[in-house]
Amino acid sequence: MAGTIEALVPGGQANPGPPLGPELGPTPVDVQDVVSQINDETAAFDGMEVPVTIEYEDDGSFTIEVGVPPTAELIKDEAGFETGSGEPQKDFVADMSIEQVKKVAEQKSTDLLAYDVKNAAKEVGGTCASLGVTIEGEDARTFDDRVDAGDYDDVLDA
Repeated sequence: MAGTIEALVPGGQANPGPPLGPELGPTPVDVQDVVSQINDETAAFDGMEVPVTIEYEDDGSFTIEVGVPPTAELIKDEAGFETGSGEPQKDFVADMSIEQVKKVAEQKSTDLLAYDVKNAAKEVGGTCASLGVTIEGEDARTFDDRVDAGDYDDVLDA
């Protein structure tokens, strides 16, 4: 009966209720032990939605793999806002510095298709554009062009 459960949980705040409880209930694992370990391992992502994978065995043993929160969640946390813009091309909800974009790109680097920080930052810029977040006071839709022009080489190549 060994198996795998995947869930999105609030970092550091998982509990035995949904979504974990109903999934873990029929398994041989101690639900409270699983929840406690998830909270320990996701504490750094406090309040952000974090993907976790729980693999369990028939004897009740389990392993937990913690993923990286979605890019949008990291941006919201870094820029300090709750919800993206309803009209991201017109109404901007926050502004990020290039250093903040780099930080998010480095956090997400294992999950992105990019092979370096500069291209990872461009992927983050695309998410900023869809959320209504400007970068260095300018529309995120022009961020790729500014990166390609070398405007941020001093930060992104470091």
